[in-house]
Amino acid sequence: MFSNKFIQQRIEKANVLREAGINPYANNAQRNTTVEKFLNVNSDIEQTEEKRDENRKYTLSGRIKLLRIMGKASFVKIEDESGMLQIYVARDNLPEGFYNTIFKKNIEVGDIIEVEGYPFVTGKGELSLHANDLKILTKAISPLPEKFHGITDKEIRYRKRYLDLIMNSEVRKTFQTRSRVISLTRRFFEDKGFLEVETPMMHPIAGGANAKPFVTHHNALDVDRYLRIAPELYLKRLIVGGFEAVFEINRNFRNEGMDATHNPEFTSIEFYWAYKTYKDLIAITKEYFQYLFEHLDLPTILPYGDMEVNFDNFQEIPLIESLTTVGGVPAEIVNDKEKILAYLKENNLEAKEEMNLGQLQGELFDEFVEEKLIDPTFITEYPVEISPLARRSDENPAITERFELFIAGREIANAFSELNDPLDQLERFKGQMDAKECGDDEAHAMDTDFVEALSYGMAPTAGQGIGIDRLVMLLTNEHSIRDVLLFPAMKPLTQEVCEDEEEK
Repeated sequence: MFSNKFIQQRIEKANVLREAGINPYANNAQRNTTVEKFLNVNSDIEQTEEKRDENRKYTLSGRIKLLRIMGKASFVKIEDESGMLQIYVARDNLPEGFYNTIFKKNIEVGDIIEVEGYPFVTGKGELSLHANDLKILTKAISPLPEKFHGITDKEIRYRKRYLDLIMNSEVRKTFQTRSRVISLTRRFFEDKGFLEVETPMMHPIAGGANAKPFVTHHNALDVDRYLRIAPELYLKRLIVGGFEAVFEINRNFRNEGMDATHNPEFTSIEFYWAYKTYKDLIAITKEYFQYLFEHLDLPTILPYGDMEVNFDNFQEIPLIESLTTVGGVPAEIVNDKEKILAYLKENNLEAKEEMNLGQLQGELFDEFVEEKLIDPTFITEYPVEISPLARRSDENPAITERFELFIAGREIANAFSELNDPLDQLERFKGQMDAKECGDDEAHAMDTDFVEALSYGMAPTAGQGIGIDRLVMLLTNEHSIRDVLLFPAMKPLTQEVCEDEEEK
């Protein structure tokens, strides 16, 4: 594993440190400030005549990112999580012999060091630390990628995220933003009076969404379990039990393909709100986005690739209307199954003959409408056939009180007024079972326990799921879900590819 000649050279230097009585993996860090705090606190020194203050003492730690070794003095740039700082290291300020025998010969880019000293401003005007003491905390035996080119192979970046984070401060910022989004989301719903809950990750039935599950086996019980595809049915059981506003931020798992917007495991928030309808969810969703943008200090017209997304321009369009007004589908075919099948065939798109009208309308939407929805758009009034858990419209029982929110051509959220009629829910499940028998692997399973829960009475409720990963992609201008997941799912490597990546 460590046969590379450069690694061997670094291992030898670590041994030299040991022989000199220096632990290359010391555990006695004394850091008392960060780079960011140091720069902020000492910015006033630039205005002084001396441009230094030897009475101010600081101890900082960080990874060496740049090393310019000269005769009697050197410049080092260290980086911690908060930023980069230049360190001036002079021979005469360190213990006798340390500079020439230890520092110059055995400390390298990638090593983690600790320095103690005082602030000063260089002749070029850069606020720096004048080192009075330096010690090594961690000897890196693998060399970092070359600074100016970094890691250009995305596969390596995803597989070795730790290296990607070391080399790319912008990548770290993306994940800091992700963390902020999750924290702000939690705060927003708690401030609204919602209760955060935790529901099972292993389910006896794959329910809550139409998707293929991962299957595992519980040895003690000798039963199969399914990694959850959605927490919906458990959260609605809590509404039956008397909680009126609940939310959960957690992982879901779907045993399906991977692409720019899909990963087998992903993070979402789902929330359920008693005595509300999907129209109330439209209002709170707008408020939620406003809250995020305000606290993340983002402009309401946000660049995304070559697009500009206007978050001052939320729109609402019924699904059937969107087929014609956005997708350009002829109005005379949108309610005719045979004509839709013919239209899809004309456009070289496949559709199964056994698909019902609602499913075909969903196909038209996916193919001709979705990617054209740039500004935030609530698509409403979904056909009942593709909404097995949503409440029927009181005015038109062929459609449901449901919306999906699309931004920059992608689905970000799914919501509806919840179906709380146990008999209707039972019939919907039966319809899904029929679809499964006809070959629909993603049809919803029968869940008699959930139907029984509904039979005790669930208050009128609205519920919504928001994909955190896609939301972060949007807010950070990233175009692959892998760029907002610290450790995305990756295809296993062969031995040959592993060796090739190590060389890179």
